[in-house]
Amino acid sequence: MKPRLQTSMGQQLVLTPQLRQAIHLLQLSALELDAELAEAVETNPLLDWAEPEPIRTGSADGESPSEGDGGDTFGADDAPPWTRGEDAWQQRVGPSSDGDEDDGDAADRIAEPQTLQDHLQWQLHLTHLSPRDRRIGLTLIDAIDDDGYLREPFAALREALVPDLVVTDEELLMVLHQLQRFDPAGVGARSLGECLSLQLGPLPDETPGRSLALRITEGPIDRLPKIGIDGVATELQCPVEDVSLALQLLRSLDPRPGAQIGSLPADTYITPDCVIWRQHGVWRVALANGRAPRLTIHRGYEQMIGSAGTSDAGYLRGRLQEARWLLRNIEARGETLIKVVRCLVRQQSGFLEFGAQALRPLTLREVASEVGLHESTVSRAISRKYVRTPRGTVALRSFFASGIDSEGGGETSSIAIQTMLRRLIDAENPRKPLSDARLADTLKAAGVPVARRTVAKYREAMGIASSQERVRLA
Repeated sequence: MKPRLQTSMGQQLVLTPQLRQAIHLLQLSALELDAELAEAVETNPLLDWAEPEPIRTGSADGESPSEGDGGDTFGADDAPPWTRGEDAWQQRVGPSSDGDEDDGDAADRIAEPQTLQDHLQWQLHLTHLSPRDRRIGLTLIDAIDDDGYLREPFAALREALVPDLVVTDEELLMVLHQLQRFDPAGVGARSLGECLSLQLGPLPDETPGRSLALRITEGPIDRLPKIGIDGVATELQCPVEDVSLALQLLRSLDPRPGAQIGSLPADTYITPDCVIWRQHGVWRVALANGRAPRLTIHRGYEQMIGSAGTSDAGYLRGRLQEARWLLRNIEARGETLIKVVRCLVRQQSGFLEFGAQALRPLTLREVASEVGLHESTVSRAISRKYVRTPRGTVALRSFFASGIDSEGGGETSSIAIQTMLRRLIDAENPRKPLSDARLADTLKAAGVPVARRTVAKYREAMGIASSQERVRLA
């Protein structure tokens, strides 16, 4: 054995600190960005708050508005109507001009209700997972909805971790099993059966009906409304009395464990990231925080660099470079968000004019191809982002939908089909509800060929009971 030198060639993706910061800022929501900027001002003396500037806007087609078309700079009376008045939804970013209110802001933050994600992240930081698994865990927690379910497919979660991490489904599943041990019991489940099974697991073995209840969650739980108790007893080959006892135990469980934590009060509002409105027949797009104070370089500390000592000057130069990076990345975040929202407006103008029934099929790949960005970048840009429209505040993800071919040669989005189904069910005779087959025939007559099983899937996704259950509720 002798020591020797070897050379090898390879390719490796290296993310600079600036790029990491840009990716981090892009995926933040409006409120998270506010907190990030406030922390940056507190920790970096070279950063300061600037005075708000008028909103700069552009049309949805990407053209820069001219001086005379009224779409460039808006005064207080020319801004979009929902940005004025006492009920304006825009929030000021950063500290108040009155320094005595800082303590009140801190008290308000302490009094804010804890969300489900906060509760799960707190438990995650108490575990002994590796930094890599913790990063995976944070992504999984972010994908868990308010009911406590993980409805995102693993493929989408893997894409969300790129380029920071490249993981396998086995790694995601391993970390997910760790999260499913957290409080509340049943969180992180991917189906109702798994949710109930996770809640049954910690119960003692001698709990009456536990073993049979576990068998029901693994099999006929989804078909229970259709086959009833007798059907379950026949399928599992057990007495009806035992099935009744097991179902009584299942009814005592919580099918929505996430709702136990972080239920928001009725007066809680979503802060939109962008605003869309129509002006002179053209759809306009602007950042929602266009009038909020912005960050700037603190000129006093910047001028001190030339006269400061060696160590102090080095410290100030480093902070100045960090401040410039942050300002560039904030501007890049806004440009990317505006670019994506403009594309969504162009693609889904029918939705803005006529509602969900006019929503056309749209994928991340289509938007990424049109705006010249990677799919993961578009995914981060729309993550937890909301936009204020004449039809209310909606999530950017609601602009995307899968679709099926229609008889007219085009495509109809799944959301549009769900809207049509809801209208048909709302207008049905409560004594003779429409079956899934009847609903499929009605949609086919309207030019949307949908199979009965597809109707059943959409109906269940909207939380609408079957025709047999609806007639019992009538």
